[in-house]
Amino acid sequence: MELPLMPKATAVWLIDNTALNFRQIADFCGLHPLEVQGIADGEVAQGIVGLDPITNNQLTREEIERCEKSANASLKLLKMADKMPSRRKGPRYTPVSRRQDRPDAIAWLLRYHPELSDGQVGKLVGTTKPTINAIRERTHWNMPNIRPVDPVSLGLCKQSDLDDAVAKAAKRLQARGEAMPEVAPPPPPELPPEDPV
Repeated sequence: MELPLMPKATAVWLIDNTALNFRQIADFCGLHPLEVQGIADGEVAQGIVGLDPITNNQLTREEIERCEKSANASLKLLKMADKMPSRRKGPRYTPVSRRQDRPDAIAWLLRYHPELSDGQVGKLVGTTKPTINAIRERTHWNMPNIRPVDPVSLGLCKQSDLDDAVAKAAKRLQARGEAMPEVAPPPPPELPPEDPV
């Protein structure tokens, strides 16, 4: 069962502003009825400001009135119509401490996934097309120090994002009638040597 946002604050508001019984509030907020009674007595949740579930589109006034009339009725949480988007549009922020890892990730993507377009590589790692071209043409200013490293292990992108980009690139090549480029599989990630016990 889905719970409302900030259950205790919602319970405080429902206690202060409705005639619902403790069981109804406890069931709706995912709390124990004794905890709701403690909130009503002022022993629990002191200092918590009540959160109005009506203004947050979690309940309707009609739903509260329906449950106030019948002690056995249970409140039903409204379906959240406007879910948060999974990822925002626009450039991806990379922390300063990881920016020096971008060229390594670009080199890995170019070596093991040449089917990815420059735009896809740029979105995955958060870089520009001139940087991608410089690494592809081996004219990058730091080329002697660039070693291909998996961007997922560097924390520059998620494995699911990489898999989606590869699937999209494969679909694009299949639609064009081109074959996927043959590439050696990436090496397994290096593990630190074990200490003899």
